[in-house]
Amino acid sequence: MKKIAVVLAGCGVYDGAEIHEATLTLLAISQQGASYQCFAPDIDQAQVVNHLTGEEMNESRNVLVEAARIARGNIKALNEYKASDYDAVIFPGGFGAAKNLCTFAFDGPDCSVNSEVEQAIRSAIVAGKPVGALCISPVLIAKVLGDVEVTIGQDIATANAIEALGAKHVTTTHGEIVVDEKYKVITTPCYMLDANIRQIADGANKVVAKLLEMA
Repeated sequence: MKKIAVVLAGCGVYDGAEIHEATLTLLAISQQGASYQCFAPDIDQAQVVNHLTGEEMNESRNVLVEAARIARGNIKALNEYKASDYDAVIFPGGFGAAKNLCTFAFDGPDCSVNSEVEQAIRSAIVAGKPVGALCISPVLIAKVLGDVEVTIGQDIATANAIEALGAKHVTTTHGEIVVDEKYKVITTPCYMLDANIRQIADGANKVVAKLLEMA
């Protein structure tokens, strides 16, 4: 049975992992006959956001602890990830990917990537393992790899920022994936478009299917 590492960025669209994208990725992996292990960096969140009001809250939360909510407690610190133990790695989206896993939400193309996240991406690529990224998380891949082909859908400002990182952006709509054959990177836009949960499932299913095929 193939095993996929799933890297979460917390819990909740505005300050962590997007819960629909994360959950539907786990479902897709299971439905397609593979297994998964969730990971998250053991770091403080960049922000804590009230998901009812959208306002920032004056408190501190830990990315790994919050991501454990989605993983039902079955999660490991990202520094334990070894590419050799998994057939692929996938990054669901949510603002946490752009706030906690890197600083793209604040710094755009001048962002920095968390060292453990960068190591996870690089080690997977070096080992020839495919990498999936949903929603905004392709910016992580673009920042780390540079000359990679990805999609975040149709948002012009984000697409321009990705191209400023040296990557090629491909415009897509719901459920479409972009495959970079050289690096084995598969991306889909999900909630970077005005999407519904069925369209998120469609994108997640197609990314996971291609990950398993390329693995």
